[in-house]
Amino acid sequence: MSEHQTPTKPATPDPEVIYTDKRRVSCDGGKGEGGGALGHPVVWYSLEDGEAECGYCDRKFIYKSDSSH
Repeated sequence: MSEHQTPTKPATPDPEVIYTDKRRVSCDGGKGEGGGALGHPVVWYSLEDGEAECGYCDRKFIYKSDSSH
């Protein structure tokens, strides 16, 4: 008898979480300045509710006030 193995999916990395002290942020999906060919159109998010998730790349932006001053 042959054994059937279920193919395993490659592990999907968790979405990137970015903490910021700004209430308005932009995301271009890139891994650095400008986004490059692997990014997506620039989208802007308001963090008035404390957080937002990019609809393109699932990056999560979390507002964290700079309370050290």
